[in-house]
Amino acid sequence: MFIEKNKVVSLTYVLRFDNAEGDIIEEIDVMDPEIVLIGHENLFEKFEEKIQNLKAGDTFEFILNPEDAYGEYDDEKIVDLPKENFMIDGEFDEEMVYEGAIIPMEDEENDIHAEAIVIEIDDENVKLDFNHPLAGETLHFKGNILMVREATAEEIKFGDITE
Repeated sequence: MFIEKNKVVSLTYVLRFDNAEGDIIEEIDVMDPEIVLIGHENLFEKFEEKIQNLKAGDTFEFILNPEDAYGEYDDEKIVDLPKENFMIDGEFDEEMVYEGAIIPMEDEENDIHAEAIVIEIDDENVKLDFNHPLAGETLHFKGNILMVREATAEEIKFGDITE
């Protein structure tokens, strides 16, 4: 059975920066494989294109440029917010907000809409980076297709696997 829309795929991979010799970003192995429904925006579109028509037992290796993955780094996604936005009981929340911290950002209804990395704190502001940590990076994937199966009607309806 080949990979195509509405198939469930189990796969492993090693993700590296830039090329086959780049530093490892993530390793998905057979003990905890990635299991995805194809054609429902669960993977990057270009990733799905690269594994189309593969079958269980096949290997893959390819590079995704930034525009095909997390996008280019955007300086406009660097934002200064007043420190007062990060107060709890009148005190600045140093436990949650520190340089390097990844913090969820909420709207007035307390719905999380994005995560940001704290890149600087001064006397008045907290500088946040709303770019994905891998924005602007070229990504190298090398992996194996473990299994391909038909998706259930429920998986197709909800656009995700139910296992």
